[in-house]
Amino acid sequence: MPAARRRRRTDVGAYAEAYRRSLADPEGFWGEAAGLIDWTHDPSRTLDASSAPFYRWFPDGEMNTSANALDRHVESGAGDRLALIWDSAMVPAKRTYTFGELRDEVAGVAGALAALGVGKGDRVIVYMPMVPEALMAMLACARLGAVHSVVFGGFAAKELAARIEDAQPKVVVAASCGLEPGRVVAYQPMLEKALGMSAHRPAHTLMLQREGHPADLSLPGYVDWAEAVSSAAPAAPVPVASTDPLYILYTSGTTGKPKGVLRTAGGHAVALAWTMGAIYDIQAGDVFWAVSDVGWVVGHSYIVYAPLLIGATTVVYEGKPIGTPDAGVFWRVVEEYGVKAIFTAPTAFRAIKKVDPKAAELAKYDVSTLKTLFLAGERLDPETYRWASEMLGVPVVDHWWQTETGWPIAANPRGLEPMPTKPGSATVPVPGWDVRILDEYGEPVGAGREGEIVIGLPLPPGALHTLWGDDERFIASYLSRHEGFYHTGDSGHFDEDGYLFVMGRIDDVINVAGHRLSTGAIEAALATHPAVAECAVIGVPDPLKGQLPYGLVVLKAGVEQDEESLAAELIAAVRRDVGAVAAFRDVSVVPALPKTRSGKILRKTMRGIADGREEPVPATIEDPSVLDAIAPVLRHRAER
Repeated sequence: MPAARRRRRTDVGAYAEAYRRSLADPEGFWGEAAGLIDWTHDPSRTLDASSAPFYRWFPDGEMNTSANALDRHVESGAGDRLALIWDSAMVPAKRTYTFGELRDEVAGVAGALAALGVGKGDRVIVYMPMVPEALMAMLACARLGAVHSVVFGGFAAKELAARIEDAQPKVVVAASCGLEPGRVVAYQPMLEKALGMSAHRPAHTLMLQREGHPADLSLPGYVDWAEAVSSAAPAAPVPVASTDPLYILYTSGTTGKPKGVLRTAGGHAVALAWTMGAIYDIQAGDVFWAVSDVGWVVGHSYIVYAPLLIGATTVVYEGKPIGTPDAGVFWRVVEEYGVKAIFTAPTAFRAIKKVDPKAAELAKYDVSTLKTLFLAGERLDPETYRWASEMLGVPVVDHWWQTETGWPIAANPRGLEPMPTKPGSATVPVPGWDVRILDEYGEPVGAGREGEIVIGLPLPPGALHTLWGDDERFIASYLSRHEGFYHTGDSGHFDEDGYLFVMGRIDDVINVAGHRLSTGAIEAALATHPAVAECAVIGVPDPLKGQLPYGLVVLKAGVEQDEESLAAELIAAVRRDVGAVAAFRDVSVVPALPKTRSGKILRKTMRGIADGREEPVPATIEDPSVLDAIAPVLRHRAER
C-alpha cells in the first residue's frame, strides 16, 4: 500500500480517541478529568477564553491542592497508607510517613507559617535540599493558599537574590545545609549574601537545622523550624480559586533576569492527577520514584504533587546515581521499596553505564517490581535507550516536556494505550497538546521534515498561565513567533507513523554550507560507538562552510583506545548515519561534560568558549571544575 494511504499506528485505539477528543472538545475532555480531584465548589465551566491568550481553566471552581494530596486520602480511610519514603545516601538515614502522618506534619508547618504572617496569596521562598521538610513546606504553602517559589538548595547568592527580588516573599524557608559527596554546603552564608543583595528582605526565615551542621539562629529574623512547628496550632486547608496561583518556578531568561513560570491551582491538580494513570500507569498504593530535585519542575510535578494527589507513594532520594556508594543504588532502592516506575534524566543512566557498562551491580538486586523506566529532561540518545532496555528488560519510555508545560507534551501513554517504542522518539503527543511542526515562515512541514515544534492554543490545564508579574514578557517569549501557537524553542519532526522526534533546541541546529543539521542526530551517531559513554556536539565557525560540527566524547570506564583511531571510527559513524553532508571531522576526548544540576549539557556555554568568547559560568552548573578541565580543549579549537 502506498505510504500516503497507509494507516498510521496512532490513528486507531484508545489513544487516538482520547487525543482526538482532547483537541475537538477540550471542555468535555478536561471537564471529565476534573472529577479526579475534590472541589470545595464544583466548577460550572471548564474553560474561560474571554481573555485569550490568558486562558483560565475551571474559572469558578474552588479547591485546595494540599487537601487533595493529603486530607482526602485520610478521610477516605487510607490514612495508614505509605505516602512518602525518604532515603538519604548522604547522612545516611531513612524515614517514612503515612498519609495521616504527613498530613499532620504539613498542618503543623502551615500553622508555623501562619504564625509568621503567611496567608493566602503571600509568597514563600523555599531553599532546601532533598529532605522531607522541603515537601512539607511546599504542601504547607498550598494549604494556606500561599504561593511557593522553590529555589534549588545551594543555588548561588546572585540567583537567589534575583528570585527574592522578583517574588517579594513574606518568609524564606531554608535548611542549614545540603550534603554532597565529600562536602557540606552551608546555606546560611549564601542566603545572607542574597538577602544583602536584594532590596526586599523577608520578615522571617524559618530554618531547619540539620544535625551536625547548624545555622546561627541568633541573626535577625531567624526562627527555628522544630520549635515553631511544635508550638504551632495545626492549620486547616484554605479553599482557593482554581485560577489562583499555586507556585512560581523560575527558569533562566535570555536577558539575565529569570522568568517566573506561574502555575495555577485547579488546572495543575487536574492535569497531574490525569497523567499518573494515563501516562505513567501508576495508581493509588503504587510506589513511584522521580529521581530529581524539588528545585526543578520534575520535582514539583512528580516528586511532590502528582503521586500524592492520586494516593501513590513517592520516594525522595538524597544522593547520586553513582558514588553514593556505587552504581547499584538505583537497584537497591527499587528492591527495598518495591518501586514500580522510575523517572529520571538520561544523564543518570549514562553515568551508571559509564562506570558499570555490563550492569554487574544490577545483578545483585531483585528489581522485578520495576515495570517501566521513564526518561526526560534532555534528549535520550539511542545508545543509552538500547543499553537501558537490554539491561533492565522493561519498557524504556523517552518523554518530552518543559518547565513551562508542567507535564509531558509527548510520551508513550502506558496507562492509556501502551505503544511500541522507537529509539530517539518521545512517541506521540499526549492528549491536550496540539503539536505541530512548522518551518521558519510558519508553514506546516510534512512527515520526515525537521522544523520548529509549536503547540496550538489554548494550552491544556497545568501549563503555565503567564510569567509572574510580566504578561508582556510571557507573550513575547512564547506566543509572538507564530500567531496562535506556543513556541517550544525545540526542533524536531514527525515520522510516517505519527511518532515525534525531538532533536534539541533550535539554537543547536547548525548550518553547514546551507544544510540545516541537528546536532542531536550527530550525537546519536557518535553514541553508537562501543567506547563512548556520552557525547555532545556543538557548531563552531568555519570560513568556508559557515559552521562545522565539533564533537566532544567521554569514554566508558576502563576503555583505552588511541585517540586518532577512535576519531577515525567516529567520523565514519557520522558519515554512515548522517551522511557526508555533515562534514564531521573534528572530535576530542574529554574526561567529562559540563552539565546543569538537572543534567542538561551546557552546549551553549561550550559553544561560546569554542567561538573564542569569555563565557560566564552558569549558576546552574553542577561541577564548575568540569568546565575548567575542558576549557583549554575548547579554546584550542577556537585558535585553529
